[in-house]
Amino acid sequence: AYITEGDRDWFLTRAVPGEACTHAGYLADPNRLADLLGQTLRALHELPTKGCPAPDYLERYLTLAETNYRTGNYDKSQFPDGFGYTCAEEAWRVLSEGKHLLKADTLIHGDYCLPNVLLDGWRFSGFIDLGNSGVADRHIDLFWGAWTLGFNLHTDMYRGRFFDAYGRDRVDEDLIRLVAAAEVFG
Repeated sequence: AYITEGDRDWFLTRAVPGEACTHAGYLADPNRLADLLGQTLRALHELPTKGCPAPDYLERYLTLAETNYRTGNYDKSQFPDGFGYTCAEEAWRVLSEGKHLLKADTLIHGDYCLPNVLLDGWRFSGFIDLGNSGVADRHIDLFWGAWTLGFNLHTDMYRGRFFDAYGRDRVDEDLIRLVAAAEVFG
């Protein structure tokens, strides 16, 4: 069903079987979880972008970061030291100087984190919370994939494994740091 209420749209489908990756059974095997998360993200990123209803997500993403910078919305508290910036001006300088390196060439989830990836017995079942999906740079999802593993497992130990499972040939850690500069602005 598709429902419009005021300025909100709701798209309802049947329930996706399985559990979120935050389920204790999945968290208990972090190596397997990191591998599966990387492989699943790579499969999503290999889908064609033609016909995507949100072809300009990267533009909206960067505009939001700039708006939040200009209005003083800066919060690095959720990011581990490896992604963080010492101040808003440092993050803004990195973002404004490097944003041209981000490419709108990949279908992204937009909020790629453990609660939004559903598994059914260790088999990918589906994604939820796709409100920020669209065509943007793969490194946005890679940033959030690395972040969610660190946040939910309380260690950055599985970050490299996640990138290996995704495919290091498609990961540029400098671009992940650039995405972190945008993310501190919400």
